[in-house]
Amino acid sequence: MCLNCCLAILAMIYTQSKRGFGQEMPITHTHMIARSEWGARPSKLIEPFNGPAPYVIIHHSYMPSACYTADDCCKAMRSMQDYHQLQRGWNDIGYSFAVGGDGMIYVGRGFNVIGAHAPKYNDKSVGICMIGDWRTDLPPPQMLKATKSLIDFGVAKGYIQSQYKLLGHRQVRDTECPGSRLFDEISTWPNFTLRLNGTGNGLINVQLIIFMLHYTNSLICQLNFKFNRTAPNCVYAKTN
Repeated sequence: MCLNCCLAILAMIYTQSKRGFGQEMPITHTHMIARSEWGARPSKLIEPFNGPAPYVIIHHSYMPSACYTADDCCKAMRSMQDYHQLQRGWNDIGYSFAVGGDGMIYVGRGFNVIGAHAPKYNDKSVGICMIGDWRTDLPPPQMLKATKSLIDFGVAKGYIQSQYKLLGHRQVRDTECPGSRLFDEISTWPNFTLRLNGTGNGLINVQLIIFMLHYTNSLICQLNFKFNRTAPNCVYAKTN
């Protein structure tokens, strides 16, 4: 075999290994639909990043609307890719994955591939789009279950950090996405993390916020007690 042929094969193997899970690599999740199955066109450019990802960011599509059959969900995927690739000029569909109302997971860019769904987080997150408008309605149970299953799968396979931070899209940019009803739902999921106002990665755990509020209130009560003042919400020991 000629040297150039060997180098070409090695380059192809290296490229496949750097793509991350998703770009036509073997499907190992029983409810995952490969790109070729939903009719994806090739990505213009695949930019891998080193995993595991520390963030999972949840989106809704708003448009296209919710889909509940394989045919409709495949059409929705193609519609999103057309909009992102042809109209916005992106390399591919922006999301890592999308989840349909049929309970199936549709591969977008895949794991460990830089996305186009959340500025400043595209190179360190898994972006999951739940197809539909979830401002007032809750996604169906099979959709929620599939999304949780995808996250668990990513953690088990080492694509997502075990202590990942779960965010809604609205927490990293000015948008109503993923819709108020869906956002309320994911706020009850494991690893959900609040973001304080400000710039950068100002993320803080809910439990830590509660502790800080409790500590601040306790300090105020102690100071008031020291200066013989009373304050609301403070409990003072009775003295003779």
